[in-house]
Amino acid sequence: MRNVLIVGASRGLGASLVEQYASKDNQVYATSRSKEPPKSTKNITWLPGIDVASETAGHVLYSYLEKVELELVVITAGYFGTESFDKPDYHSEVKMYTTSSIGPVFIVHHLVKNGVLKKGSKIILVSSESGSITLRHESEGGGNYGHHASKAALNMVGKLLSFDLKDNDIAVGIIHPGFMRTEMTKGVGFDKFWDDGGAVTPDVAAGSLIEFIEKFSMEHTGQYWAPRGPRDIGTAEPVLGKGLPTPLQLPW
Repeated sequence: MRNVLIVGASRGLGASLVEQYASKDNQVYATSRSKEPPKSTKNITWLPGIDVASETAGHVLYSYLEKVELELVVITAGYFGTESFDKPDYHSEVKMYTTSSIGPVFIVHHLVKNGVLKKGSKIILVSSESGSITLRHESEGGGNYGHHASKAALNMVGKLLSFDLKDNDIAVGIIHPGFMRTEMTKGVGFDKFWDDGGAVTPDVAAGSLIEFIEKFSMEHTGQYWAPRGPRDIGTAEPVLGKGLPTPLQLPW
């Protein structure tokens, strides 16, 4: 039995990861922003009141886990606020940056410095292909500055953490899990792209991610990957060409 932490576990990909890891007889610690999360079960322990965008998130999280040694941490908490050049949104941008690329630094810091993340463990930062500068293409146009840029910032955070944690033998992966049929993508109007864009359910994306994590090691630390390949990345072939492999290492 492994100890697995899922940060951002109450819905979407996070919820699917919790259920699938628990079904494989792992002990799963699952965070929720709510102070009244679902009830804990045999293999799932809920950790309430964890807001990744809060300055104290790492400290509060450690207070729950001080007697635990983790083998795997997946940080999948996210926020998506749509914007355009005509209507940029300052507060949404700040929330996207703090949730996606600032909060994870402090969570990882507290877990490592307090000995919760053991030698040989893995950290998976759930990013998006939208954070790749190389994959941005004129056909998509601009806009959604905070979404794209906060994911690009998370990619940089993951790369730098891979250097800082190398001596601890902790592998850091940056992952595009796939285009998903979630309340988040529906809430920003992306459900109109679900069928043509090859969107999958969170359960399907979680299964692909878990399979990828099992093979992920220090050999790949600091790299940016799409476990499901190019199938849901509309700019992959126009930018990178045809015949792309699965999994696909993404360009920065």
